[in-house]
Amino acid sequence: MTETPSTCPYCGIGCGVLIEHDGQRITGVRGDPDHPANAGRLCTKGATLHLTAADSVQRQTRLLAPMQRTRRGNAPHTVDWDSALDNAAERLAAIHQRDGADAIGVYVSGQLLTEDYYVFNKLVKGLLGTNHIDTNSRLCMSSAVAGYKATLGADAPPCSYEDFAHADTVFITGSNLAWAHPILMRRLEDARRARPQQKWIVADPRRTETAALADLHLALKPGSDVALYHGLLHLLLAQGLTDAAYIAAHTTGFEALAERVRAFPPAETARLTGLAEADLRTAARWFGESPATLSLYCQGLNQSASGTDKNAALINLHLATGQIGRPGAGPFSLTGQPNAMGGREVGGLANLLSAHRDLANPAHRAEVARLWGVPSVPTTPGRTAMEMFQAAADGAVKALWIVCTNPAQSLPDQAMVRRALERAEFVIVQEAFATTATCAYADLLLPATTWGEKNGTVTNSERRISRVRPAVPPAGQARHDWAIATDLARRLAARIAPERIALFPYTTPESIWNEHRDSTRGRDLDITGLSYARLEAQGPQQWPCPEGAAAGRSRLYADGVFPTADGRARFADVAPSPLAEAPDAEYPFSLLTGRLRDQWHGMSRTGLLGRLYGHEGLPAIDLAPADLARLGLQDGDLVRVASRRGAIVLPARASEGLPPGQAFLPMHWGQEVLSGQDAQGQPLTGVNALTTPAFCPTSKQPELKHAAVAIAPVQLPWRLSALAWLPAEQALAVREQLRPLLAAFGWASLLPFGREPDAQGRVGLVLRGAAATPVDGARLAPARALLGLDGPEVLRYQDAAARQDRALRVQRDADGRTQLQAFWLAGDTGGEAWLRQLLEADTPLPGPAHLLLAPGELARALVGEAATPASPQVCTCFNVREDAIRHTLAGCAGSPEERLAALTATLRCGSNCGSCIPALRGLVRCVAAPPQAPGIAPPPRQRQIADSFQTEATGPTGLP
Repeated sequence: MTETPSTCPYCGIGCGVLIEHDGQRITGVRGDPDHPANAGRLCTKGATLHLTAADSVQRQTRLLAPMQRTRRGNAPHTVDWDSALDNAAERLAAIHQRDGADAIGVYVSGQLLTEDYYVFNKLVKGLLGTNHIDTNSRLCMSSAVAGYKATLGADAPPCSYEDFAHADTVFITGSNLAWAHPILMRRLEDARRARPQQKWIVADPRRTETAALADLHLALKPGSDVALYHGLLHLLLAQGLTDAAYIAAHTTGFEALAERVRAFPPAETARLTGLAEADLRTAARWFGESPATLSLYCQGLNQSASGTDKNAALINLHLATGQIGRPGAGPFSLTGQPNAMGGREVGGLANLLSAHRDLANPAHRAEVARLWGVPSVPTTPGRTAMEMFQAAADGAVKALWIVCTNPAQSLPDQAMVRRALERAEFVIVQEAFATTATCAYADLLLPATTWGEKNGTVTNSERRISRVRPAVPPAGQARHDWAIATDLARRLAARIAPERIALFPYTTPESIWNEHRDSTRGRDLDITGLSYARLEAQGPQQWPCPEGAAAGRSRLYADGVFPTADGRARFADVAPSPLAEAPDAEYPFSLLTGRLRDQWHGMSRTGLLGRLYGHEGLPAIDLAPADLARLGLQDGDLVRVASRRGAIVLPARASEGLPPGQAFLPMHWGQEVLSGQDAQGQPLTGVNALTTPAFCPTSKQPELKHAAVAIAPVQLPWRLSALAWLPAEQALAVREQLRPLLAAFGWASLLPFGREPDAQGRVGLVLRGAAATPVDGARLAPARALLGLDGPEVLRYQDAAARQDRALRVQRDADGRTQLQAFWLAGDTGGEAWLRQLLEADTPLPGPAHLLLAPGELARALVGEAATPASPQVCTCFNVREDAIRHTLAGCAGSPEERLAALTATLRCGSNCGSCIPALRGLVRCVAAPPQAPGIAPPPRQRQIADSFQTEATGPTGLP
């Protein structure tokens, strides 16, 4: 086996990974101890990357050859690459000549490499002659970009991860760091351990795992961020904690802002934000008196119709106190996607040009035209993400080329998005996975390479460029995104502008990167001192790193000089804006969206693994216990959640972390895992059926974080629960075949489960559904067959009068003992919990299998102790559940840190990726320690305790 260093394809931390492989197959992954971003650590998502690259997964989920449809709705058929690319070039050229360049829209992704992005940007702006290229980074970081540019003058986060260790106060706002960027949370915990005086302030409407670890939690009202920051600035001024000398020497515009914040005294700020005046005073004092204050922020600020103002108002606090350009101080936006930064660097958005040049600047347009060797680049800003799809829905955009993203799940207002995909004349989807929702709308599918196969660079949150290296050849006929774009660009140029074929001479990603590098000379992100060779020899490097520099700059603006016309930063005099959609009598709840700990975006990759559903295995909406009671609901009851755009049905769940009037729903749940239909029989399409298309007028980033909704109980009394072990090489394909069945229910969910593949090479699937009346048995028959519940080894019980249908698939081992392999409960699903216990226990049944078909106490008597529902999983890496943790803690005395250390040593939870550490700390706080004599250390727990609760053990550096 060989190890190839590369970079994780998930969040913007940019963790280094070592890919274990034999040249043809990826067999393992571990964190790269030499990478400066993560020093060997990986979260649950990164630590399971090799499982998503398994042969069985690739064969069932990857797009392995070009495919096209002759008619929408038909199944696609395989074509060769030349036919596919010629078809694309012909169709795009025809639309270009008939309707003009602006009739073509290209929508790309923050998961592309910088080299991929560069070619697409040049293709659209240099060949097609339009600026209609945008990226899903518009949904991610565009408000942070606009906020930096409005205040500091350039899209350049001024901080580095090393600042975590130097900060005395950390202000986390608009980020659940513990779940969204878990490796950075580990670094922050290390910093506080080394500097016990470090204080954390967390501003978040919910009491998240991050907020629970804070010294001060500011549970502000949704949308009141600008009021909070203005109120803090009012207090900083009143307490004499601003830096007048810094303001005078390095900024402009403070007088107007100071006048505005006069209107935000503590009493008024408390009214607007819902916070206590005492907490506001404490936060201002900690922020202003701290020798170094670091702000960390992400989508809670960005994904808002006033996202630019929120970013700028936060940066105001740093400029007013001089908390910038010093170790441990500064406003630090945390990037959502792995290469959102790289896409911005090459100008891969509708309003940008290469090397952070502005499309609106004539000099910048002329520079890019000279660099590319074209007479000009188009002057009119392109349509941003929401504008592009709205134009397609309205018929103005005729062709959509979608690359490495899944807008049929991820964009807000799904009804509009799907109308756009249906109305567009020609839709190209360039994708690695054939299972995304958007693939169903494609006229042409182009197979692309993915992690473990790609070659190029990415840039992380701290401006650090890392190499992405291939470990194995492309799967099937997949090609690199830059190579597909280059080949199609040449064919397209031959049809619409033959003289521009020479714009695309690229044969390697390095040749593209070198052209990009040359475009940065003299710019704020100058990387002329870098090369592939230097990145190979010296590892990841930060920009700026101009020619001749010994190293990149880890911290910006230390000299107080900013990339503005006068060299001064600008205070942003912004007014608080109301929510784009405030709750009212008809839609009284504020719906907040966010992340799950172990899932990524639309789950096209992480959603393939049952183990990553162990922490959160059922789509549900969280409500305050008081709201649950007021609505007459119990945990697990189904509710209809409706906004002005759509509705979905799913279970409700009580959450102590929410105040009354708010609800929380993870962003990940799309039609791939959650479906159903409304009263009119129209399909429901996941979380983004609810979200609003309203966007920030400056950044054009949509308000994905908040929508006004109504929540009401829904009566769907007929239920189905089916769970089955299936061979690993079949399970995901079976999942795809089962998906159409979801439309038969008023609510349905289809997910993997288990620790795949297990010792017997199996993967679990769980299908749940609910309907107002029983679903016709003939319609369900294919599902039973796919789950292996129609063969001779199946035991079945039916009672038509009682509308009951139960079935079991059992298997005899070599000793003749019977084990449960699958079950089907239709009508009455009350036995699901204890049957699942038997299924996952993988042990012989304690009695005759046919008795499990019986209702009531007879079946329960058979299973005995196994009838206890499984305790929630806390640690994904080692499958450690809450009951094991509580049992172990009950015998661990000492300080909280000593108890946590004993827990980790005994059960190993928290010892690998660390994502579960916040939850472990919470359990340490709530589980009482045993009495301990003074001066006597707690006795170590024995390994037998761990063995009695854990179902498997793994090595210290990775997963099995």
